[in-house]
Amino acid sequence: MNDEKLPPITQIAVFSFALVIAAGIWIVAHLPKHVPIGPSVVLIALSALLIGLNVLLLTRIEGFEWDRFFGVAKWSFVAYLIISALLEFVFIHDGTRGAELVVLTLSLVIFAVHVPLLMGWTVARYPLVYD
Repeated sequence: MNDEKLPPITQIAVFSFALVIAAGIWIVAHLPKHVPIGPSVVLIALSALLIGLNVLLLTRIEGFEWDRFFGVAKWSFVAYLIISALLEFVFIHDGTRGAELVVLTLSLVIFAVHVPLLMGWTVARYPLVYD
């Protein structure tokens, strides 16, 4: 199998990540004033759907190296969970409350799942492309 027959996991992940970043920028650009939360909620929901699509696409790849995937993804998840927790602390410490905090927290959750998924995919796809 070569790279052309694999699903576009990386492209979908990058677009999903861009949506999360755009949602966060939208909120942070309006703070500390009132934030129109609608656009960020839509962007977060679309990003979550794209991550779900990526997981679905991963499960359909024959011969996928799940051991390699989880070997990389679990430790990078731990690292990104710590980074997300520190960023959450900063948001709370700076006085972010209410709906803005909820949306930023969901953005951090997607961030903490998204990057490890992409890192695990990058390593696990190697045997599919080059063997």
